[in-house]
Amino acid sequence: MYYSMTGYAKEVLGLPEKQITIEIKSLNSKATDISVRIPQYYKEKEIEIRKILSEKLFRGKIDFFISVDLADNYTDIVFNKEVMDNYTEQLKGIVSSLGLNFNEDIFRALLNLPNVYKREKEELGDEEWEKLKKTILKAIEKLMDFRKKEGGNMEKQISNDLNEIENLLEQIDDYEQERVGIIKERLEKHLNSLNSGYDKERLEQELIYYIEKIDISEEKTRLRSHINYFREISESENISKGKKLTFIAQEIGREINTLGVKSAHKEIQKIVVMMKDHLERIKEQLANIL
Repeated sequence: MYYSMTGYAKEVLGLPEKQITIEIKSLNSKATDISVRIPQYYKEKEIEIRKILSEKLFRGKIDFFISVDLADNYTDIVFNKEVMDNYTEQLKGIVSSLGLNFNEDIFRALLNLPNVYKREKEELGDEEWEKLKKTILKAIEKLMDFRKKEGGNMEKQISNDLNEIENLLEQIDDYEQERVGIIKERLEKHLNSLNSGYDKERLEQELIYYIEKIDISEEKTRLRSHINYFREISESENISKGKKLTFIAQEIGREINTLGVKSAHKEIQKIVVMMKDHLERIKEQLANIL
């Protein structure tokens, strides 16, 4: 089971005095890159939010947003009566000493003084935070469902390309005997072109040595082993497996490259090119696997 790193989710929390909207976007990234944009009122919970996102979403470029729409009949800004009373008493004393009246203009000036206003709720309450946290977790769950669906489509494509590589590997066996015969014929032709004779027994020894040197049986065995291991990891219950699969794909690529170098056979080299094409498509998909 695969999960894509790409996803989007949105959840809304409705409260009597406001509506809180949570959005999460994720894109592919080699590391975990979390961006959090939230109102100042929720800033005290930013570290905890980042921790939740990191633990639940594993990897990717993650953008997290909280926006708030207050109800038309609600405001959490109120007058700070104690501060206003203090300012008023001082201003009345000043105005009286100057022989002036405490009028509307002075009252307007009073409203612009520091700390005349205050938030009705200065701190985020536990009840609201618990509701908000549950909504964040719902959004994360929705995002993971999105990732899972996308990952399922990618898994089918990767599986098809991996099967094609395996089928092409089996085709190489059809050319093995022909390959050895071509190598032997090439060596004999070269030796026959020489003016001096050659030792046929020595030729056989050299031929055995040369064939052993360019033998590709170990590469084929390792390639099959890597393909099986790739499938084993793909079918595991681990959610985050993209990095491991990418490493295995690199090992598959090394064996395919060695097959191409050592094959010394036109048809096998054609097969190797097709195998590389399928592997590149696998790597492109893996770049977006969680």
